[in-house]
Amino acid sequence: MAPNYVMMLYLITLICFSLSFGIDAMVPRHNHLIAKPSCNESCGNVNIPFPFGLTGDCCLDDQFLVTCNHTFQPPQPFLGDSGIEITRISLAGQLNVLQFISSDCYRAGNNTETTQPSIELSSLLSVSYTANKFIAVGCDTYAIVQGYYRKYNLKVRDSYITGCMSMCDSLDDAVNGDNNSCSGVGCCRTSIPEGAWNVTITLDSYNNYRSTNMTNACSYAFVVDEANFSFSKSYLSNLQTTTKLPLVLDWAIGKETCEIAKRDSTAYACKSNNSDCHDNSNGYRCTCKQGYDGNPYLKDGCQDINECIDRKPDYRCVTNAICNNIDGNYTCTCPPDFSGDGYTECNRDNPQKKILNTYLVIGVTTGVALMVIIVFGWSYTGFQRRKMLMMKKKFFQENGGLVLQQRLTGEEGSSNTNTIKIFTAEQLEKATNGFDKDRVVGQGGFGTVYKGYLKDDCIVAIKKSKVIDHNQIEQFINEVIVLSQINHRNVVKLLGCCLETEVPLLVYEFISNGTLSEHLHDKVKASTLSLDIRLKVAAETAGVLSYLHSAAYPPIIHRDIKSVNILLDKSYTAKVSDFGASRLVPADQTELSTLVQGTLGYLDPEYLQTNQLTEKSDVYSFGVVLVELLTGRKALCFERPEAERSLAQYFISSVEKGHLFDILDNNIACEEGNAGQLKNVAMLAQRCLNVKGDERPTMKEVAAELEAGSRLRHSWAQTDQHSEEIESLLPGTQPLGFGYQYSEHTIHVDSIISHVTLPFPGGR
Repeated sequence: MAPNYVMMLYLITLICFSLSFGIDAMVPRHNHLIAKPSCNESCGNVNIPFPFGLTGDCCLDDQFLVTCNHTFQPPQPFLGDSGIEITRISLAGQLNVLQFISSDCYRAGNNTETTQPSIELSSLLSVSYTANKFIAVGCDTYAIVQGYYRKYNLKVRDSYITGCMSMCDSLDDAVNGDNNSCSGVGCCRTSIPEGAWNVTITLDSYNNYRSTNMTNACSYAFVVDEANFSFSKSYLSNLQTTTKLPLVLDWAIGKETCEIAKRDSTAYACKSNNSDCHDNSNGYRCTCKQGYDGNPYLKDGCQDINECIDRKPDYRCVTNAICNNIDGNYTCTCPPDFSGDGYTECNRDNPQKKILNTYLVIGVTTGVALMVIIVFGWSYTGFQRRKMLMMKKKFFQENGGLVLQQRLTGEEGSSNTNTIKIFTAEQLEKATNGFDKDRVVGQGGFGTVYKGYLKDDCIVAIKKSKVIDHNQIEQFINEVIVLSQINHRNVVKLLGCCLETEVPLLVYEFISNGTLSEHLHDKVKASTLSLDIRLKVAAETAGVLSYLHSAAYPPIIHRDIKSVNILLDKSYTAKVSDFGASRLVPADQTELSTLVQGTLGYLDPEYLQTNQLTEKSDVYSFGVVLVELLTGRKALCFERPEAERSLAQYFISSVEKGHLFDILDNNIACEEGNAGQLKNVAMLAQRCLNVKGDERPTMKEVAAELEAGSRLRHSWAQTDQHSEEIESLLPGTQPLGFGYQYSEHTIHVDSIISHVTLPFPGGR
């Protein structure tokens, strides 16, 4: 029973193995490309492969243009506008054509008739000197062939002249045989030089044909494909001058050598990846590599040859061997029940020996399998650990870890890394419950913020960048660099980062009371924001910007000040956040040429027009925030009437018209004793929103005024005389026009001037 089972297993294995190797035989042969797409591939019975073509768009250039004459049936192709009829085009570099015969005939009455057709070819064509011979037929004849030929470098052309003589007393004396008989009796032949592009034939008789004793006698001469011409003595009397004989032309794809042609990849004609270049007398031509066939002048023209189907004379698989086609080649193997290499022999094995070998293979395979399982189980943990470490290292590099380390270390060798903790991915996943969407507390232009709980019950905010590109990597690194250099009570503190995940993570202190934007634009929360609280937030924010501009070294421009980026803790202390767009200002510069970046509604119009980022750009953005604090309105809102969509524009217009108190937030406008203070803050905001940056105050001046106002609140409410003085200062300014309408989104543009010019009327 056991031997029968083994034999059945052996037969099943043999069938499966044979099918796996034999499946290639069922794969159809490639359809090789001939002509360019949408171009006719033939004229009549003749294929027209590229670089030849029937129209200017279908051929490489005019030298390869073929004219299809449909007056013939079937239609006949001709070379360009010449009378050279084409019978075959070979991508191996040959062109088979038909050419008329030259003749010189003696007629009764001593009259002669002469025809002398000649051929002249373009620079990439020549008469093949290997395939053709010059032949003269006659009994009293000497024939001369002359013209021009190109030397190998194709830069010099030279003339040539050669010929032969054919003599016989009569037609019967002429030898009637094969080509070898064309040796001077009735027929003579000679070679033509390599590279001949011009052929002119001259015929004449030594004795005016009188030695032939013929009433009518002719001499003929022609250049002909030697393989397709056999001399017969009947040609002496009945060769017709209207007969066309076969002629072989050589063609090249370019005049240069391969070495020179390859220097210009655009003009280089061997387009297929599986093609080779070869030099010849005309220049160079292309062929498909061994194992490939098709048109090397087309991009995908050379396709793999299935040698298992074609089985050319050099096919090497022996009988009983299985052929397996591979790209550009093939392999030969013996079936399972045969031994040998497939190339020299395949001999059937002894059945008993095969059974023993089967048992041996099963035993060895089982032992190896058990060993592999043991080794795999032993090494799996180590492999997974190494894989994880490699992934973390890969992410660390992709997330700019090396650049970040260099930037934090600084040119002077001082390191800030001791102030930033490096968290592991596992720590932050656990802190956010696997980045649960219920832990999301905010989303910005560059990522999502999650609320997290660390082991020590410390609550943190974890910023997870979006799927990032190179520019976002720069933003991430920039935010770490900027925050590592800032030490201010009103700036959100950066606790650490994690770079070993697919997207980088930043860990901040958690600010529990939300954003200033949420408080201003929510009716319930806005009612709790008194003027004192609003001015306190404004003064603290201005203090941060003053610190960044004046105390930090090098100075820092935030570039994205807005109410969304100002967080509030439980005591309404302001915390400025999101330094992803911030820029460090070199010590020797006061302005930077940068990509325009910021949030529409807060964006400095001068920066938008000039691409020149200065500290006054932050001043303008802060002015918009100050107006938000006064009015409770959003910086940009399309739900409002057109004149009110831009808060900055609407505020300036209202102040100039004396309608300030019409647009103030009712929660603060109704408080008694606030009028003078509100007018002073409005005047400060108006100065911050000046179109010209030079005419805006510095953040140090703004912070000083707000700080003084917070300390001396009673001095903001002045007498009616002082109020009248303020009112006299507010009107009379020019409206601040923007000329555009946008929604409030963060933007990045190379140069706003290259897209549209925005009209900005003059400011104060």
